[in-house]
Amino acid sequence: MLQNWLKPLSSSLLKAGENLPDSCFGKNILPFGDRLPDLRKVKIALIGVGEKEANAVRTSLYRMVFPFPKGVVADLGNLRKADASLLIPVVYELLTGRILPVIIAGKNDLARAQFLAYQDAKALINLVVVDERFRFGSREEVYTPLLQPVHPLLFNFGLVGFQAHQAAPEAVDFLIRNNFDVVRLGKSRAAIEETEPVLRDADLLAFHLGALKQSEAPGVEGASPSGYFTEEACQLCRYAGMSDKLTSFGLYGFHNDLDRDTQTAQVAAQMLWYFFEGFFNRKNDYPVSKTGLTEYIVEYRQLNYQLTFWKSAGSGRWWMQVPVATKKKHERHRLVPCSYQDYQQACREELPERLMQALQRFG
Repeated sequence: MLQNWLKPLSSSLLKAGENLPDSCFGKNILPFGDRLPDLRKVKIALIGVGEKEANAVRTSLYRMVFPFPKGVVADLGNLRKADASLLIPVVYELLTGRILPVIIAGKNDLARAQFLAYQDAKALINLVVVDERFRFGSREEVYTPLLQPVHPLLFNFGLVGFQAHQAAPEAVDFLIRNNFDVVRLGKSRAAIEETEPVLRDADLLAFHLGALKQSEAPGVEGASPSGYFTEEACQLCRYAGMSDKLTSFGLYGFHNDLDRDTQTAQVAAQMLWYFFEGFFNRKNDYPVSKTGLTEYIVEYRQLNYQLTFWKSAGSGRWWMQVPVATKKKHERHRLVPCSYQDYQQACREELPERLMQALQRFG
C-alpha cells in the first residue's frame, strides 16, 4: 500500500548514497529505489513531504556517519503530493507496523496530519510541539482544530520554546486554563534538562524550525532573531529520541528557497542525526516496564500525605506517581515524567508544579 502514496528517491540521490564511504549514513540505509525495501526489521523510516526541501536535508544527512545498527533504517522517499490526505495514511501504516516515521516537511500545517494518523489509537495520546509561538486562534492555525474543542484522542498538549511576545494573552490563558505543559524559551535555555520530562511524555513530537534563531536557520518563513541555537535544538531532538513512549517525529517549516548556503538543511540534518542517536540509546524505561525502577516515597508530614517517585537505574530519569485513582484509558499516563529538581522540591514538602497540573488533568 505504501508505494501508492510514495515516490521513490531520485536516481541522483541513490547514486550519491552509493558513492559515499562505508561509514556514511547514506550507505547504510534501506532506500526506496526500484522497489520498496523489506520493512520487516525496520525501526525508523524517513518520509519527505515536499521533495525539494526533503532532498536538501537528505543530502546533508547522508554524508554524516552512521554508528547505528544496520538494516533498521529506511528512507521511503517522498509523498507523491505534499498533502495531508497522503501523509495521514502513510504515517498510520508505519505506526501499525511498529515503525517510527520521521517526517521532513516544508508546510507547518502538516503537523496536524501527523496527529490525525493516530485515529485508531487504543489509548489517549500526548502531543508535544517545539515552536517559538502557539499556532492557535483562527481556524487556519495548525493546532486550533485539535484544541478548540480538545480532540477526544488528546490527553495532554506540551509547548516547548514558547516566546511570550509571540502570543496573544487569550492564547496564553487558554494554555494555563487547560493545564497544558508550557516551557518558555528563557527557562529551557537556562536549564535545557527541564525540557526533557515534557519531551519524554510525548507520543508524537512536532518540531517547527521557526523555534531556532534566524542566524541558525534562515530557511524559515518569518524567521525570528530569537530562539534556540543549533546545539540546543539537537539536544531537544536527542531527548525526544530517547523517549520510549514517542512513536513519531516531524520536522516542519523548512523552505529551501529561503535558505542560505544550505545552512538550514544542514541544521535540520544534524537535528535528525541526534534524534536517531537518542532513539538507538533508548533504555526501555517506563512505560515499557517498571523493571529497573527504584521507588522513593516522600512524606509530607504536615499534610499527612505521601508522594511516590520512581528513578531508572539505567538512565537516571525520574517519574512521579499521580496519587489518585485513574480510569483505564488514563492508566499509561499515571507515572508523570519529572526531574530530580521535582524530587528535591517534594523532599522540602513542596508540591511540584508538574504534579499539580497532572492532578488537574486527571480531574
